[in-house]
Amino acid sequence: MTGYNELSREGQLVSKTVTLPRLNRLSPSLESTALKIMEESGELAQAIGKLRGLSGERQRLEEEDAMQMVARELVDVAQTAVTMMFVLEEQYGINLEAILKEHLEKLRNKGYCD
Repeated sequence: MTGYNELSREGQLVSKTVTLPRLNRLSPSLESTALKIMEESGELAQAIGKLRGLSGERQRLEEEDAMQMVARELVDVAQTAVTMMFVLEEQYGINLEAILKEHLEKLRNKGYCD
């Protein structure tokens, strides 16, 4: 599920909320999840390569089909990253709320967001 949180005065998107579930029937480790992120990132890169004709194949995908593939692979990367966040919280006691606050502050300090 995604949702728009807030719009700026110029009508530009300020933030987007993406809700992804904790996966059941898995016992991911830090290592297995990191490897899965790399695998999914590779599939994302492959989808982008198909869009740009960089995959070594003679036939390129139409832009609409390629962008659908890119979006699907990006969600797979995001789901795996969220899974790793659950691993960090549950197995290592990491306070991700505090980490996310630090991250937003870092972005603000760099001028990337308000």
